[in-house]
Amino acid sequence: MSGPALRQLHSHRAIHEGGLSGAVMKTEDLVGFLEQGEQEMVNQACDDLIDYWKTRVISHADAEEEGFYKQILAENPELEREIIQLTRDHDLMRLVVQDIEALREKDPQVTAEIMQKFYGLMVINELHSREEERLLFQ
Repeated sequence: MSGPALRQLHSHRAIHEGGLSGAVMKTEDLVGFLEQGEQEMVNQACDDLIDYWKTRVISHADAEEEGFYKQILAENPELEREIIQLTRDHDLMRLVVQDIEALREKDPQVTAEIMQKFYGLMVINELHSREEERLLFQ
């Protein structure tokens, strides 16, 4: 059973907007440290950003899948395809975060490839949230 905030468009949208704006802010912080050449702060900011994606955005995705999507599907079986697609978006975000972690394990430097993946996460998240709100709160 999901909480009432996930069932109401305005509060669900606020969760999405807060998650994305936090990711944007933390990404901008990381870019700033990269530009300043502060390697210790770069590493800390990168680790913080990875943790943010996992604890804020992906944990929200987990909650949606464990309760909200199941409730929507039980009430609207015709939305099965859409729920599968939205779940795939979550899977893509999880995979990108895993890729970033794997790159960091191989080389602790924050590379252009890692930054591209962080930007990709924001795009996936933004599109996913917009589509989820459109499809499930009609």
